[in-house]
Amino acid sequence: MGSKGVSSSSSSNLWLAPNPSKRWGEVFFLLYTPFWLTLCLGIVVPYKLYEKFTEWEYLLLALVSALPAFIVPVIFVGEADRNIHWKDRYWVKANLWILIFSYVGNYFWTHYFFTVLGASYTFPSWKMNDVPHTTFLLAHVCFLFYHVASNITLRRLQASIAYLPENIQLIFKASWILAFAYFIAYLETIAISSFPYYDFVDRASMYKVGSLFYAIYFIVSFPMFLRIDEKPGELWDLPRVAIDALGAAMLVTIILDLWRLFLGPIVPIPETKQCLQPGLPWFQGH
Repeated sequence: MGSKGVSSSSSSNLWLAPNPSKRWGEVFFLLYTPFWLTLCLGIVVPYKLYEKFTEWEYLLLALVSALPAFIVPVIFVGEADRNIHWKDRYWVKANLWILIFSYVGNYFWTHYFFTVLGASYTFPSWKMNDVPHTTFLLAHVCFLFYHVASNITLRRLQASIAYLPENIQLIFKASWILAFAYFIAYLETIAISSFPYYDFVDRASMYKVGSLFYAIYFIVSFPMFLRIDEKPGELWDLPRVAIDALGAAMLVTIILDLWRLFLGPIVPIPETKQCLQPGLPWFQGH
């Protein structure tokens, strides 16, 4: 994928990372995004191929979308990665961070969508904790794209406001993270709106307020994900990556549960929609 051109980019580039391995990884994830987007939103959804899907087809679609993020960099090694151990390559660290964060998001936070937003999955799928396996896999590639897009915009913003006092820079960056997180959450909601088997009690409320609820994920994760191998000479190891992802996930969980406790459902949720789970006691009412 033109790895030589990627790794030889100037470290002073205002959009891409100064670290060559991180720069290659970010470009790979960006170039890989059109593949799964076209497959899911350009073919399967517009042509309603999902109407004939069984559990196997949904799982296969998710695997075909997600596995290249792990397989392609192993086969086509970027020039920046050829002389470093696999565990030190940025794409490995990015995949690990997103794998942990998106797993927690699907396994736990999806239930907030059930209880706060009245969401429900009605397509055939094998499930873990009442969440389709398909969404675990598709969330991974979605989150990779979102976080790499956040990285490059935050990096460019930082370069543009570097002359300002630090407290003013912080305000600009916080404002951008909030705006971009909401934009991404709203964009995803709109993008899957034509898929009829992910439903909400009140779709209009989901677009407006529900997108803010979803944006909480990214308000926390965008600035934390950026930190991986971002400072010159400061390389993260895999244990640090895993601990950081778990820390981000815990913070999101706390904020989501505070919303549930103090703000409650966005719309009245029928009892049949409140998929309360044994073993998750904090969902058992307010």
